[in-house]
Amino acid sequence: MKTHKNLYGKLCSTENLNKAFMKARKSKGNRAYVKEFESCLESNLLQLKKELETLTYVPKPLKTFVIRDPKTRVISTSHFRDRIVHHALCNIIEPIFDRTFIHDSYASRKGKGTNKAIERFDCFKRKVTQSGRNVNRARYGGMVVGYILKADIRHYFASVDHEVMMAAIRKRIADKKVLWLTGRILDNHDSRTPNKGMPIGNLTSQIFANIYLNGLDCFVKHELRARHYIRYLDDFVIFDKSKEKLEEYRERIEQFLKTIRLELHPEKSNVIPLRRGISFLGFRIFYHHKLLKKSNMKLFRKKMYELEKSYRKGEISEDVLWEKINGWIEYARHGNTHKLRLRMTNNLVIRLPNLNTPLK
Repeated sequence: MKTHKNLYGKLCSTENLNKAFMKARKSKGNRAYVKEFESCLESNLLQLKKELETLTYVPKPLKTFVIRDPKTRVISTSHFRDRIVHHALCNIIEPIFDRTFIHDSYASRKGKGTNKAIERFDCFKRKVTQSGRNVNRARYGGMVVGYILKADIRHYFASVDHEVMMAAIRKRIADKKVLWLTGRILDNHDSRTPNKGMPIGNLTSQIFANIYLNGLDCFVKHELRARHYIRYLDDFVIFDKSKEKLEEYRERIEQFLKTIRLELHPEKSNVIPLRRGISFLGFRIFYHHKLLKKSNMKLFRKKMYELEKSYRKGEISEDVLWEKINGWIEYARHGNTHKLRLRMTNNLVIRLPNLNTPLK
C-alpha cells in the first residue's frame, strides 16, 4: 500500500492557499466576513501560511446552531479563515483517498452526488427485479420480485472515533505535519465524549466520513461480495433476490461495524421487499415511479425563500440564485414532479419579475 510523504510544503504553498481561498469564497463573496478577510487578502493569507508552516495554527471555536429539516440536527460552522485551511488540506489529501474509494460511494465526491446515486439505484432495481418481473400471483403490477437492505449508521457523526479515523488516514498519509493538522481539525469539536465525533457542516467532515467508512465499503464489496451496493454518507442499500442473504449481510455488517466502533441504527436498518417502495435520498421509490417526500419538499420551499431573501438583499447574484434552483430542479426531475417544478419556478418569476436568466 503506497503512503505519501512530503505533502505539507505543497499544502502551505501560496498557490494552494489562494486556491483554497477562492473555493471557500465561492457563492459567499457578498458576505461581510468574506469582504473583511478579502480587504487584506495578501497579509491574511501570509499570516495563515506562517502559522501553518510554524505549526502554531489554532482553529477558532466553532459556531453551533440547531436546524429542523424536519429532523433536528446540530450544525457547526467554522470561522472563514479555518474554512480556507480545510480547503487547503482537502486539496492535497482528497485526490489521494478518492482513488481508493469504491465506485458506488456517492457523497461529497466529484462526478457523484445524489443524482448519480438515484440513477444507480434505478439500475440496480432493474437488475435485481429482472426488469420488473412480478412475484407469483401478484395482485397488482408493482409487486416486483427482490428485496433491499436499507440501513443507517446510528449517530454516525457523533460516533466517529478519532483513533480509528487517524489510523485510516495513516494508511495513506505518512507526512507527520499533515497528520498534525488533521488532528488539530478533528479535535476542534465540542463533543460529549472525548476523542469522539465530527461537526456536521465542516468540509473536512465530509471527506473524513468517506475515509472512515471506506473500510465498510471494501468489506461489503470484497468480503460479502455484494454486487448491488450503494452508500451515501451513513445511509446505504444492498439489493438482492434473497431475503435470507440480506439478513445474513446485516448480521455480518453489524459485527464488522463493531471493529470500527460504530453500530447500525436498530429501527432504520431493515430488509424490505422492493414492491413496498423504499425511502432513499429524499424520494419514496417504487418500481414504476418516484415520489418526493413531503419533508424534502418542505425543506426546499424553505431554502427557496431563503435564496429569494438573499437575492433581494444583494447577497447573491442572479446567476447564483438560478444555479442553486436549477440544481434542485435536476434532482427533482428524477421523480414524478413535472407540474410541481413548473409551479414553483413560475411562482418565483412572478415574485421576482426582474429575473432574466432562463431555466435549464
